[in-house]
Amino acid sequence: MNLQNILLCIIFKKISFSFAFLLLTSCATIVNDAEVPVTLSFSDGSSGSCNLSNKRAQYQVDVPGTHRVRRSDDALKYDCKTVEGKTAFGSIPSEMEGAKLAGSVVFFDLGITDSINDKHRTYTPNFTIPIK
Repeated sequence: MNLQNILLCIIFKKISFSFAFLLLTSCATIVNDAEVPVTLSFSDGSSGSCNLSNKRAQYQVDVPGTHRVRRSDDALKYDCKTVEGKTAFGSIPSEMEGAKLAGSVVFFDLGITDSINDKHRTYTPNFTIPIK
């Protein structure tokens, strides 16, 4: 082999490796866990419990606390009751991770696999539940 062929081979390997690395790291299915941590607290500082649900899972959790919640493209609904008997209900919106959106656009993968398993979605990591 001459020097020109050796250089072309080295350049091709580096470009191939770089492309494969970028392609694999842009996929949320590969790099994201199925669950995301969400820290919940009540606005009045009290303790209690909540029933959480989305289309993928349901949980009964103690508040305040940090809990692992299954990612989903729908809102995380909560129905809570404090130890004093006060109630609260509502939802935490699901959001798309910005880095995944950029990766889908750059590599034109359209996020097909991620849209099936919702691993590109997330919830606000700290949420205060309003108590009236």
